Amino acid sequence: MIVGIGVDIVDLARFERAAARTPRLLPRLFADSERTWEGRVLSLRSLAARFAAKEALIKAIGHSDGVFWHDMRVMADERGNPRFETSGALTEWLVQNRVDSLHVSLSHDAGLAIAYVVAESTGAPQ
Repeated sequence: MIVGIGVDIVDLARFERAAARTPRLLPRLFADSERTWEGRVLSLRSLAARFAAKEALIKAIGHSDGVFWHDMRVMADERGNPRFETSGALTEWLVQNRVDSLHVSLSHDAGLAIAYVVAESTGAPQ
C-alpha cells in the first residue's frame, strides 16, 4: 500500500549559487558519505538531485517534524541506484507508520534536478 508520494524539483543554477555563497550549506544538508561515491566527490548536479530527494521524502511522509537533513541520507547501491538510509526521528516515524520501503528516482538535465519518492507499507506489523 502506498503511504505517500512526493516530488521535488531544484533549479541547478540557483543551487550552485547557494552552495558558492554559503560554504557550510553542503555539510549542513549532506552527510560526508552522501557527497562521495566510489571514492569521487559528487557534482553539484548530483547533490541537487539528492536535495530534491530529501524534499520529496518530506512531502511523501507529509511532515518534517523533528527530522534533520542528516536523518535522510541518499546513498547509491552497488549499481549506482539511489536509495535512502534513515535515522533518528525519521526512522521512528517510518516504523510507527509501518513504512517499510522508500522508492526514489533522481534525474538532472537542462538546468533542473528532480526527484520522485514513494513511501510504501506492506501493512505487516513491525
